[in-house]
Amino acid sequence: MTAVIVEDENIASRRLANLIGELAPDIEIVAQLTSVESGLKWFKKERQPDIIFLDIQLNDGYGFDILDALDNHAPVIFTTAFNEYAIRGFKYNGLDYLLKPIDKKDLENALNKFHKTQPVKDSPDKIDQLRSMFTKEYKHRFMVKIGNQFNMFKVDDIAYFKSDDGAICLYTYKGKNYPIEYSLDQLEEILDPIHFFRINRKYVVSVNAVEEIHSYFNSRLLLKLNPRNEDQIIVSRERTSNFKKWLDC
Repeated sequence: MTAVIVEDENIASRRLANLIGELAPDIEIVAQLTSVESGLKWFKKERQPDIIFLDIQLNDGYGFDILDALDNHAPVIFTTAFNEYAIRGFKYNGLDYLLKPIDKKDLENALNKFHKTQPVKDSPDKIDQLRSMFTKEYKHRFMVKIGNQFNMFKVDDIAYFKSDDGAICLYTYKGKNYPIEYSLDQLEEILDPIHFFRINRKYVVSVNAVEEIHSYFNSRLLLKLNPRNEDQIIVSRERTSNFKKWLDC
């Protein structure tokens, strides 16, 4: 059987190829592509492989753009750097995925599933469901009323959001804070999960605000954020594993 890898990170592509060679020596990697453009060119002139390993977000677009150009395509195992909270809906679509950095056991399970279900292909409606989730538009700005005036804050200027006795405030990198009319649960839905992560019941933080990370007792993490505040900011134990994956994506 043959496989094609579409992955824009050379190290990740080589590692995936090595793991496939180790776990499934019956699968030959016939191409390692790095972009939508190179993928479109390759699939236009070459014979379809038996399986495609496809990165969802590439430097010049989405992996879905390649699938759109194909009348028929092989079964797809998607790879993504999205954290597990962002892809939890993915599991219900019946599609395989690999969360980067790729875990060897996860890859083994995906390959086993492929061998069992082969030659079943992903249906167009499932691809559309997946596309809508990963191409979702997230919030870019917040309007905040200060007295009789409305101020606009770009998401890129926000370091973190904090809940204090039920009141939610956004904190800017300039050290200013302003109340907003959103709950932390709502913020989790409207903020890009690549850039923001809810670390506990009180904080949703930007990746750019994390200055220092220290081990803390009971398998938790202690953070130093920019701008600093008087709180002891701790990643809850149940969120620590996903927080590490989020930082490493």
